[in-house]
Amino acid sequence: MPDYTDHYAPEGLRTRGTVIVVPGRGETRATYARLSKRLAADAYRVRVIDAPAVEDGDPADFADRLSGALDGTAGDDGIVHPVVLIGADSGAAATAALLGRTDLPAARRPDAVVLAGLPGQGPGAVDTWDEELDVRTFCPTHRSALTQDSQVRRGALRAPVPDAVLTAAYDSDPGVPVLFLIGDADPLADHEALTRTAKSLDRARLAVVHGARHDVLNDLQHRSVAAEIVTFLETLRNELRPVITWRTSTW
Repeated sequence: MPDYTDHYAPEGLRTRGTVIVVPGRGETRATYARLSKRLAADAYRVRVIDAPAVEDGDPADFADRLSGALDGTAGDDGIVHPVVLIGADSGAAATAALLGRTDLPAARRPDAVVLAGLPGQGPGAVDTWDEELDVRTFCPTHRSALTQDSQVRRGALRAPVPDAVLTAAYDSDPGVPVLFLIGDADPLADHEALTRTAKSLDRARLAVVHGARHDVLNDLQHRSVAAEIVTFLETLRNELRPVITWRTSTW
């Protein structure tokens, strides 16, 4: 069985880009089925891989996994660009830390990255499954999906992301355009550190999702978040020039 899940653009539509989704602590590939189907419906090729083991994981091994996952998306015309990585929680930290490595070959770099729910330092204050759900999300559909998925590792948020990984994620430059996504009600986020990091990069945008908690890609606002990601993907295709701007607005 492959260690990834694929979602394809609708038949008859030309694929507009390739997206690799990297889950976070305790999550499975099924956790991102809803997001992936939405992006695929907009004609993006989406592949979800297994969450990296950041506690004792080898950055080189993670790089090899990402490279292998991307190579496997190639069709008759090769890999469709732009290539974008979407990391969540520890997946976001591992992705940012990897891209910040100066020895990472250019051929292994994506065209852009989305870092969602990048955690701050320290463990999550979760003792029970209900407390973990409250930290993760208000969305009843997402809460049900997590609860019914027997492969989800309950209590995973109690284990902190290693400081070395977080330091690399916050202090290094991934060298590609970055969209940061964070919920303003995320109790695991370090909002000040994230703002400093976003301001320090040449091509970065920090988007705050009002009312969202830690699982910002899957909370109640998931439709708006998916739309923000699609807007980012389309802007990449337009050389980072906004496709739509407002000339005037009264709301």
